Formats: sequence, structure tokens, C-alpha cells
Amino acid sequence: MKPKVVSLFSGGGGLDLGFKRNGFDIIWAIDIDKDAVSSYKENLGNHILLEDITKVNVKDIPKADVVIGGPPCQSFSLVGKRRIDDERGDLVWNYLRIIDEVRPKFFVFENVIGLKSAKTSEGTKVIDDLLIAFAELGYIVKWEVLNAADYGVPQRRKRLFLVGTKENINFEFPNPTHSEDGKNGKQKWVSVEDALGDLPSPNETGNVRYSSSPITNYQFKMRQNNDSEFISEHIIPNLSELDKEIISHIPVGGNYMNVPDSVPSKRIKKFKETGGRTTCYGRLIPEMPSYTINTHFNRPNVGCNIHYKEKRLITIREALRLQSFPDDYKIKSSTKRGKHTVVGNAVPPLLSEAIASEIIETINSLLVAPN
Repeated sequence: MKPKVVSLFSGGGGLDLGFKRNGFDIIWAIDIDKDAVSSYKENLGNHILLEDITKVNVKDIPKADVVIGGPPCQSFSLVGKRRIDDERGDLVWNYLRIIDEVRPKFFVFENVIGLKSAKTSEGTKVIDDLLIAFAELGYIVKWEVLNAADYGVPQRRKRLFLVGTKENINFEFPNPTHSEDGKNGKQKWVSVEDALGDLPSPNETGNVRYSSSPITNYQFKMRQNNDSEFISEHIIPNLSELDKEIISHIPVGGNYMNVPDSVPSKRIKKFKETGGRTTCYGRLIPEMPSYTINTHFNRPNVGCNIHYKEKRLITIREALRLQSFPDDYKIKSSTKRGKHTVVGNAVPPLLSEAIASEIIETINSLLVAPN
């Protein structure tokens, strides 16, 4: 029998995809974003509820072996005061009340690394309070910061994972399979070109026929379940004339500092005066994984989102590839903003797959262990 999973703050299902691929049965999911829920239904099934988690009767949530999910990370972002005394922060504690009711053998709690230093209004560290609260519910919790690139994702995306188990179960985080140099028995990080090199140029409709065969193992993996000769969501991103001029000056690996002062951009002038992030107006390096794909990859000034070869931003499909979503994944949203949010908020499925694989191995070992 497949282990059962309840998914909280499910988004478009990145975390869920990794568990599904490892043989888990996801029986119940919830999210408040209608675009995320529509996309989830299209790709994973109708077992997801469109609802505010704070309004759900926990008695209605089915029992499961595993609970997974990451409360919205705005309250723990590295930008801001890192406090949780707002409604979004309260969602973290809703996760706790559901764990208390469902009583799973395992839970997976994903969040931004800012959670390590976030503080409550009383001045205590959120992570310390969480560990105490989970312990009071009878769970042993291990946590680590994982870099998605170390698990075959073409993206340097660091996230905090807490995995809780009942007291008699021992869980170990998965060992990295990849590294920057590819030494000591590991594969080399999957690069941007490894991930995107087989994709044709985008067009005005977003539906584009593959123009070449897959070359890298990663490209094969992304295409293997796509029965169509076409990919979706590969539409040419909109850019202002000023942004087009700015992009024309930025070399591979460059950023806003490469833009001449003669270009009439107040934003870049301010960045140069006050100091912008390294990734602002950044162009991707083909030999390296991308930086974190955020929800604003449709803007050149927020993150490193300029295509490494063409004078444009990356498309939604390319962002999905960098997040390790397969080419048959379809986003259901009536707005571009909704689509970018679904992609940028997701847990990379390949990273989720690595964690799910360790959990299923632990479950199987418990089944064969002597009494």
C-alpha cells in the first residue's frame, strides 16, 4: 500500500511531484491561491482544496503517513525585519495544529533560510520555538539548509527543510549528488545551458515546436513524459524599449554595472550610487546553474533573469525548466502575474524527489525491521 500524504500550502505542486514520483499517494492538499490550485488540478489531480487554511476544520483533514508543505515565506524573507507577528507568520503555527491532529509518521516543513534568524515579537527565535513545539507533540526534528543545485536542479536555490519523525524513527537528509566541481564521486552541477540548450527561440503564441533532439541527461528527463512535439509557455517576454537597450549592454555574467551612464535609467543610476544586488539586471552564465528563480523573473531588475544567449528575459517555460518542472507541466492562470507566482514560489520537484526518496527508504526499512 502506498504511503499517504497530506499537502499544505501546496502551490502548484512542486513538493508534491517529488513525492508522487517516489510512490506516495497524495490524498488531500490545500492552497489559497486560485491559479496555483488550478495548476495543481491540471497536473496532479482534484484532491486539492481552494481555501484559507486558517478556516479549515482540522477534523476534516484525513489521516496520513506524511504531511508536507511550506507556509508562505514573506514573513521570513531576507528582506525586511524578519518578524512573524503578522497574519502570514501565523500560518506557521497553523501547520503545527494540523500536525497535532493528523499525527503523521513524518512531516516535511520547507521555508526560506531567513527562518533561521526570524524572531517573534517576544524576541525568541522562531526556529527554536518551532523545535520546542514539535518536541512537545512527540516529534524529533532535524533541519538543514539544502542547495537545489546539489541535487541536480540547474538553480542555486537554498531553502531550509525541517523533517520531523516519531521518536522511534531515524531520518537522515539525502546526500548531495552534485557539486560545483563534480569531484569526490559527485556529478557536476547542471548548468543553465544543460537545462535550456535544446529549447528553440520563443514566439508570440508561446506554443513552440522542439527544434532539436535533447542532448543532455537533464533535457531528456524534462522531455521524457511530454507526448507532444510542442512546448507551452514559451512566449517572448514583454520588455520596454529602455529595458531592451539596457539588456543590449549586459554581457554573460554581467549586471547593471555594465550599463553605460549614458543610458537614461534612473533605477540603474540609483543602483550604482547606493549599491544594488549582484543579480540586478543580471545575465545568466551558461556554464553555471541560475540564481534563485523568484516570482518576478519577468523583470530584469529583480534577479538574474536575462537569457544567456538572446537579448531577452527567460520565458515561463525556461523558468519551469530551471525549477526542474517537466515539459508536460501546464500552468492554468488567466494572468501572467499568476503564472510567474506559481513558478517562483514552487519547491523544485527534483529537490523534493531527493527528500521523498529518503523518506520512502526509511519507511521501507521500518517494514522489514525485526520486532
